[in-house]
Amino acid sequence: MPPLRRPDQRFTNPVIPGFHPDPSVCRVGDDYYLACSSFEYFPGVPLFHSRDLVHWTQIGNALDRPAQLRLPTSMPSSGGIYAPTLRHHDGRFWLIVTNCSEGGGNLIVTATDPAGPWSDPIRAPGVPGIDPDLAWEDDGTCWCTVAGVSQVRLDPSTGQTYGTPHRLWSGGPGAKAPEAPHLYRIGAYWYLLIAEGGTERGHGVSIARGPSPAGPFEPCPANPILTHRGTDHPVQNTGHADLVQGPDGSWWM
Repeated sequence: MPPLRRPDQRFTNPVIPGFHPDPSVCRVGDDYYLACSSFEYFPGVPLFHSRDLVHWTQIGNALDRPAQLRLPTSMPSSGGIYAPTLRHHDGRFWLIVTNCSEGGGNLIVTATDPAGPWSDPIRAPGVPGIDPDLAWEDDGTCWCTVAGVSQVRLDPSTGQTYGTPHRLWSGGPGAKAPEAPHLYRIGAYWYLLIAEGGTERGHGVSIARGPSPAGPFEPCPANPILTHRGTDHPVQNTGHADLVQGPDGSWWM
């Protein structure tokens, strides 16, 4: 395995050039896997593999059969498949994503091998909104958190939800477009990572922490923890983000 790139080593961004927005990443052993939005294009949700977070190879698409993904010919640009979350839990890969076409909604597919085949979709009609995330407690309870930001308990194997979606911390006071939530258990805290500021030049990444998946969440005083607002940086519109921990304990976004 090539050594994981350290912050003091230089590499060129973007590490996956081209049209690969809204990345979600997870690690299984020494392997990293990443999924992206695909919008109005078929096949949907490209999947990539890496050993060092820098060099990536596409290994397939999660939605590669018409039975999994139907997009009308009238689908406008930037419609369709939004912001997947890719996770590995209990020996399986789980991917939840929003199909913004009529009759779409939020759906879940699973696989034992991220290269495929992926299952037919499990519909989750009780999950509102877009940008769904999956996070599990130690007892197996699964929470789905969506843009807004709100959260509902979910059985990802059936798509059944329990209770009414409840609001969570949604970024800075008056912040525009809180979206792309990802929830993590790290040590004694649950961390809620979101995008805020709008999917354009005001985009940014903010984070808060709390004692449980439902909070209450205390925002980081240094928010936004990543943004290129008002800069001439060659990479702009930095917002949707996902955290992954390397085998050496380092964290990457």
